[in-house]
Amino acid sequence: MSQPTAPEALGSLTDETPIDPNSKKAKAITGRSPMQIALGRLLRDKIAVICAIVILFFIIVAVFAPLINKMLGVNTDTVFPSQYLDMLGGGMPLEGPPNNGFDPDHPFGIAPQTADDNLAYWVEGCRTSLTIAALATLFASVLGIVIGLLAGFLGGMVDKVLSFFIDLFLTVPFLLAALTLAPILNERFNTADSYVTIQKFSLIGVLAVFGWMGMARLIRGEVLSLREREFVQAARVLGMPTSRVLIKELMPNLAAPIIISVSLMLPAFVAAEAGLAFLGIGVTSGASWGQTIAKAVKYFEQYSLYLWEPLIGVVLLVLSLNLLGDAIRDALDPKTRR
Repeated sequence: MSQPTAPEALGSLTDETPIDPNSKKAKAITGRSPMQIALGRLLRDKIAVICAIVILFFIIVAVFAPLINKMLGVNTDTVFPSQYLDMLGGGMPLEGPPNNGFDPDHPFGIAPQTADDNLAYWVEGCRTSLTIAALATLFASVLGIVIGLLAGFLGGMVDKVLSFFIDLFLTVPFLLAALTLAPILNERFNTADSYVTIQKFSLIGVLAVFGWMGMARLIRGEVLSLREREFVQAARVLGMPTSRVLIKELMPNLAAPIIISVSLMLPAFVAAEAGLAFLGIGVTSGASWGQTIAKAVKYFEQYSLYLWEPLIGVVLLVLSLNLLGDAIRDALDPKTRR
């Protein structure tokens, strides 16, 4: 006669190793919020910490760009470029790379033909890229969150109409839209005194208008699941206004997907800004990494450092943002075992 078997514990149905409630690990987790647990995971991730330090460096450079240039004694103004260039030798620098050694007055060298200080333009280009990407991410995130919340919570005809607009914008190629809108805006405002500012905000608008759809679809899907939960139903039964339900009840539960989406949207906009400037339809007036790369391509064989400086800046910033975004996604995922 077979021996009766004990009922199987719920924990044995999964691959997770049961945690002793009296262990130090269990006591450390007890009383901590999901955000505190996620932050602890991030701090234990060496790659995430290194990426955060790199991003912090770029943020400091962007915020204090004028002060940094002043401290280093460089600027973006070149009064007499002919005194720094060999006009008979193709406009190459007389001092510093590529034909001479390190020049302490211009640590990154100077640009051919124009004698612009590469370090000053690198610092200002960092500020341009991060400012445009951060503002575009902010506007796109707000627009996507609002549309996603309304579509997912209200449902019915509102959901159908908003979902139609989301799908409509997704069908428009971003690059084609930028190539179409940029010349129109440039021709309309190229005589304005504040053309540089208008150009930057136009680019922010283009990035935001064609970058909010992913956030909206993500939030809509999360809200469709959350609106059937007991705490939402209880709030509606109590007569809580819709705006309060959306802000007080749903938004705190959407923090994780919003943070993840923003962390992945920001590097995409940094790369897009540099790419559009390289194509000549982004920031064409003022300092920009993409614009510097476009100018440096034809000098690559003679003066490779001129190209590598802004290119390394773009790659390092985008790579750090992407890796940190992946780390944040893993840290906020409760199913991740780290």
